Amino acid sequence: MTTPADVQNVRDPELPGRLLTVERDALIPLLRGRADEDFALPVTACPGWTVRDVLAHCSAALTRVVESRFEKGVFSPESNDRDIAERAGWSNAQVVDELERGMTEAGPVIAEAGGALDGIALGEWVHAGDVRVAFGEPAAYAGAGLPYALALLAQVTAEKGHLQLHADLDDADEPLRLGDVSGERPPARFIGDGPTLVRLYAGRPVDGAAYELAGVEEGELNIFGD
Repeated sequence: MTTPADVQNVRDPELPGRLLTVERDALIPLLRGRADEDFALPVTACPGWTVRDVLAHCSAALTRVVESRFEKGVFSPESNDRDIAERAGWSNAQVVDELERGMTEAGPVIAEAGGALDGIALGEWVHAGDVRVAFGEPAAYAGAGLPYALALLAQVTAEKGHLQLHADLDDADEPLRLGDVSGERPPARFIGDGPTLVRLYAGRPVDGAAYELAGVEEGELNIFGD
């Protein structure tokens, strides 16, 4: 697997849409093949939420993107809870249908937003990994979308002016540079695999993962907050 080392220097506006498309083609068939009771499984990365809640949040977020509905407080915990509650009467299949539409249609809107919405596509991919964890699926934060997710992670951290980090990835041919390369702080260093790097930046548990991290505390990498 090859990931571009200099992706943060020039934004690729099509990258979020490519990630969503690849993830759609992997996730939607998985969801359609699960029994209804599986949608009630708890998602450990999102305390208090079930698989269905996570999927409803994801589908609502993408629908907001497609429809350009960004009222004050959007994506706050309260807004997320309202989006989930609005879908309480939907069947699981209806939630999955909305998610599929959003993953299909949101890419061009994100591309035109100049980077402001890039993190939403990355968050959708991370939540897909959260759902796989709940299902007990292997390689939850890997798969066909990982190279695109890593490239988008580099792009998003650069857009956010996040701290510099140089990642030597076990599963990539070239080092990946993340964050603001113009920052005064010396770059941190990571040695390990791509899924672990994404989990660190997403604030997901990395128990049992073999990696090295220098020049930064784990908590400083989280780009999605607490």
